[in-house]
Amino acid sequence: MASIRPEPDRKSSRAGSLRLRAAWLYFNQKLTQVEVAERLGVSRATVMRMLDEAQRRNEVRVWVSEGIDECIGLAIALEEAFGLDEAIVVPASVDPMGAHVPVGAALGRFLSETLTDEMTVGVGWGRTLTASLDTFVPTRRPDVRVVSLLGGLIHPTHLNPVEYSWRLASLMDAECYLFLAPLIVDSTETKATLFEKCGLDKLLDMAGRLDLAVVSCGNVLIEGASLGRDFIDPDDLDALVDAGCICDVMCNFLDADGRSVDHPINARVMSIDLDTVAKARHVVLATGGADRARAILASMKRMHVGTLITDESAAKAILEIAGA
Repeated sequence: MASIRPEPDRKSSRAGSLRLRAAWLYFNQKLTQVEVAERLGVSRATVMRMLDEAQRRNEVRVWVSEGIDECIGLAIALEEAFGLDEAIVVPASVDPMGAHVPVGAALGRFLSETLTDEMTVGVGWGRTLTASLDTFVPTRRPDVRVVSLLGGLIHPTHLNPVEYSWRLASLMDAECYLFLAPLIVDSTETKATLFEKCGLDKLLDMAGRLDLAVVSCGNVLIEGASLGRDFIDPDDLDALVDAGCICDVMCNFLDADGRSVDHPINARVMSIDLDTVAKARHVVLATGGADRARAILASMKRMHVGTLITDESAAKAILEIAGA
């Protein structure tokens, strides 16, 4: 899978990340400079320069500087185990329920470095995505289109899906296309009518041609670990769990293999179908916490994720579950 990051933007924090990856692969995993170059998609001369700079910066002694070496190692292990274009692993939060803060910060930096002119970007919702706005460095990009991938809530809140879309677009002076519909409707007939007769067909068309899709996921089995479970009836939640549901992505409820659970609510959720989201040129999944490891695995199986942004605790749990 081709990298979504533009070559000219591999500076500052991106350059530092790439330099540390090169150092880790060369000094810790004993790859040759040629092998490191092939792994990172750069020339051998570039690898030589990065290794030299890493040593001049005292980032390399016998190992990569303490505090970041484990994150780099976990990122590389995730990339190898799941064929990811890139994994970004941040230190785990002291608060197990606060993983969205550091992961969101990493997502904000990723988007700052990745978004380029004329992109069509589809976005989901969640605490992690909202937290990304704190570190997102806005650059005026009026030719970028931000597309909301799911409906909203009746009452305004900073976690409202359409609110995130609007705020992200506003920071770039980009075009914004809102999914103006309730998050969950009463019937499949209502859903079909909204798509066919209320202008949402245009949104669906744009969602089928995304350059970048940015989503998160939750664990429906644990209270507080999924926004989706907070907006459905308790009886529906029990039925979903009995049917094998472990995960929700934009209120699409999935089993451990990433398949949509056989329950009527999946047909009433006002969101872009996950199979359509998976067709994006690049899919970014951002969430953290060990309790979301199985949900992350299920989401990756369903959507062909290119970039995973997570934390140490989730990364370790994912690799352990997968036996990698």
